[in-house]
Amino acid sequence: MNRTAGGARLRTGALVLLPALALAACGSHRVPSGQAPTAAPTSTPSGTPSDTGAGDLAIARSETREDSVYPDIGDPLVDALHYDLGLTWDPAKDRLTGREVLTFRATGDSATIPLDFNEQLAISELTVDGQPVEHTVAGTHLTVEHPIEADEQYELGLTYAGTPAPAPAPSTRSDFTQGVGWSVTGDHETWTLQEPYGAFTWYAVNDQPSDKALYDFTLTVPSPWSGVANGVLRRTTTRSGQTTNRWHLAEPAASYLVTVAFADYQHTDLKSASGVPIQVWAPAGGKALPGGTSTAPAAIDWLEKVLGPYPFDSFGVVVVDNDSGMETQTMVTLGDTDYSLSPAVMVHEAAHHWYGDTVTPADWSDVWMNEGMAMYLQGMWEAEQEGITIEDKMDQWAAFEVQLREAAGPPAAFDPAQFGDGNIYYGPALMWQELRERIGDDAFFRVLREWPAAQENGTADREEYWDWIEQETGEELSDFFDAWLLGKQTPARD
Repeated sequence: MNRTAGGARLRTGALVLLPALALAACGSHRVPSGQAPTAAPTSTPSGTPSDTGAGDLAIARSETREDSVYPDIGDPLVDALHYDLGLTWDPAKDRLTGREVLTFRATGDSATIPLDFNEQLAISELTVDGQPVEHTVAGTHLTVEHPIEADEQYELGLTYAGTPAPAPAPSTRSDFTQGVGWSVTGDHETWTLQEPYGAFTWYAVNDQPSDKALYDFTLTVPSPWSGVANGVLRRTTTRSGQTTNRWHLAEPAASYLVTVAFADYQHTDLKSASGVPIQVWAPAGGKALPGGTSTAPAAIDWLEKVLGPYPFDSFGVVVVDNDSGMETQTMVTLGDTDYSLSPAVMVHEAAHHWYGDTVTPADWSDVWMNEGMAMYLQGMWEAEQEGITIEDKMDQWAAFEVQLREAAGPPAAFDPAQFGDGNIYYGPALMWQELRERIGDDAFFRVLREWPAAQENGTADREEYWDWIEQETGEELSDFFDAWLLGKQTPARD
């Protein structure tokens, strides 16, 4: 997610970057596209996708934990391994029909299965391992009346329907006023934004960052609309006036990094210099590459020079009717405002695919790990474009960082009611510049490249991160990190 200087809301077109969108040829065309001469996909989840066998689920095993900032969302008893989501959107009625199969591992013994869900969607059927089970939904909590045992694997099936509604956001940012989760526009298009949570507004989920899982999506909507989600577009089929897109996400993702959008889209296929396939999904009838979306290949090229190879198979961007820019797994979602669609935002959101997506904070108190590094890399890019030094750029940001810290708290101990404020962006960015000056460019950029590679598809907390940096650099940095990330006052800069 991006932030303007001083913490103002992002204004431009909403764009979502989707890693794992794989299309080779360049060009612009209207969906439906990518049709294959194969049988049409089912409109509901299969329960066990052909390319996600039991052995493949090991990559999605997580060390779950109770979140320290938002402990009421998510539950460490559940380790989600795979979500198979069949979603049908009816724009004439603003009605979502869902069929879900969740494969999960129990991390402990319990008389019930705790998940996050919502009361706007009525459950018509719920099973565990194929057997009907009683359940209750209260607030954002789904309680399934079925015992589970530690380290045993279960398959929960769910059928539901209704009109999803966003949940209140724990933030004072202006671009969170609509809430988090599933949003419906005045034209009945949809998109999702769920940081730090909100996935529970449209499917049953363990909605916490420490639990990463694999995903398959089967998205159906009246033609010529189409559904866009994370991963690779495996198949598109149009039948009886309905378009169905099947997406497969091969790398585990936290729920806040998952997105679905339904609208009348055209998409353009691009490619980075290193060969990363890129898709841009933009509203039909407008520019195929609105705003800075055409800079996606250049953003990937620039970041690969700094961070090493792009960590996923593909990259995607989806433009939605919103004011923010936000990364999601293998994809970036951009709002339709000038700032959100700017090249600087593209660099920031693409940087999250290394810092945030391939390695994800295990607790929301460590969101600075994502935003501070993405902000620093954006600052490096901006300095190059402006013909100034990175020191000059940091001096500009330091002018208002003190006020951001005072307003919302230290970056790693922020006010839970002010999620996503500027304090988690600019203070950590300044910190990274101080570390760079302390250890030198060679060691600094080596650490930047090696951390995502060392933690691929995993999660980490601050202690693991700090210990790793100290080990790699040979520096004692405890006081340094404590001062910058937990201190109420901004440390003195060199």
